Amino acid sequence: MVMQSNLPDYSLNAAYLSRLDKVLAKGKPGQPGYLLKRIVRYTGVCLIWIALIWVPIAGYLVSAPPKFTSHMSLILPGAGVSASVNMEGIGQASSYASSAFANNSVSPTQTYKRLIRADRILDAAALSLQTDRAYLPRPKVTLVDQTGLIHIEMTGVTPMEARDRNQAILTAFFAEVEALRTDDLEEREEGAVVAIEEYRDSVLATREAVNSLQTETGFISRDQFTRQVAENDNRLADIVALRGELQEKAAYVGRLQMALSLTPLQAARALDLYSDQEYLALVADLSEKVALRNAARAQYGARHPTREKAEVAYDRAKMATVEAAIKITGLPRALAKKLNVSQFGDRTSLLADLLRHEAERAGLEAQHQELDRRYLQEKQRLEMAAMAAAQLEDLQRDFQVAEAIFASAIARAQSSKTDVFASYPLVQVLENPSLPEDGGSQRNTRALLAGIGATFLVFLALSLGWLRQSIIRWALGLRDGHSHV
Repeated sequence: MVMQSNLPDYSLNAAYLSRLDKVLAKGKPGQPGYLLKRIVRYTGVCLIWIALIWVPIAGYLVSAPPKFTSHMSLILPGAGVSASVNMEGIGQASSYASSAFANNSVSPTQTYKRLIRADRILDAAALSLQTDRAYLPRPKVTLVDQTGLIHIEMTGVTPMEARDRNQAILTAFFAEVEALRTDDLEEREEGAVVAIEEYRDSVLATREAVNSLQTETGFISRDQFTRQVAENDNRLADIVALRGELQEKAAYVGRLQMALSLTPLQAARALDLYSDQEYLALVADLSEKVALRNAARAQYGARHPTREKAEVAYDRAKMATVEAAIKITGLPRALAKKLNVSQFGDRTSLLADLLRHEAERAGLEAQHQELDRRYLQEKQRLEMAAMAAAQLEDLQRDFQVAEAIFASAIARAQSSKTDVFASYPLVQVLENPSLPEDGGSQRNTRALLAGIGATFLVFLALSLGWLRQSIIRWALGLRDGHSHV
């Protein structure tokens, strides 16, 4: 069954090879003139393809006009500039030019990029070059990330034309920016004039109210009232300082109480304990028992009679010191255990420090209460006795504020004229328009690379055609081998 299925394929391959031999019989290798004819034929095809590739390229390189590109760069400084003038009795004038990159929602480089490529800039540049707007290409603007750099490119047929076009764009751009700044200053000045008129009316009205109150009450001088207020304010400052010292002292006493776990009263009783000779003798005995117990623990096991005897002696000595502490101080057992000198060390200095600072705290608290009482009493008297002075002071303060605002508004209106970079940031020329030296090298390189690549493909195709018979015979032979298997 397998042999019958393979016979048709084999006969088909044999017939195909027979026909192929007849077709190729006209020009078999080894016949006279075969190789020469084949070389001539392939050479002709190769020359035709090379002509089709290189003739258009040569025509393009010869006839196409050169293209020169002029470069220039602008930069926006990143730092802001501020100035402030304070005139006593008149007011304060401030001028602040914020950084161009202070606001993340507005990008000045993007704004200037749109302006450089705007039609109004191109129209002005074409007018300065005395050329038609249609012949002036739109500049290529590139922004450098994380910087204030703006790169501008303009093309031309000659190096001078490219540079002149770039210079015309630069001149038109700066002229337009200056015009926008002038218009912005005029708009702001008109708004400032209206505000200054309102401030002037407010100053006149406040001054009339001050004069009327002085005439009605007869309270002209505020020196005495001011001195009393200043004295009471100084007293308040003393209270604040004393309060801070009191809080510091109370905090220190509190930390001592937490460290000792004793109140000042309990600390006083504990000092009596540390001066009792009987208690100190019990503490010394307890220290000896501790030493014996530690030695027994190091030498004997837990159930050894000597160690058990040492443990019992230590417990009895410790109980005796605690009972003595309770008897002398009257403190609870939990607090009395904390007074064990042999275990926690001598706390006499800490207890004395607690008592001393507690006494100081109590004195500061009494002083603070007295000063606070005097301050509140004097404050109430001043409020009741100086109603007219308070009203006059308020009116005079309103007059001073209104006058200061009025003077500041005038000063700001004048200083804003110098703040020309508020809306349109400062831009400087980092690199002047360049004079290009070679305008066609890059274009010629691309054309030559394209021609070389096409020529390589032609040679590759002709090589495959030259070897096609060998490739076909090899493929058919491989197929026959598979079919016989």
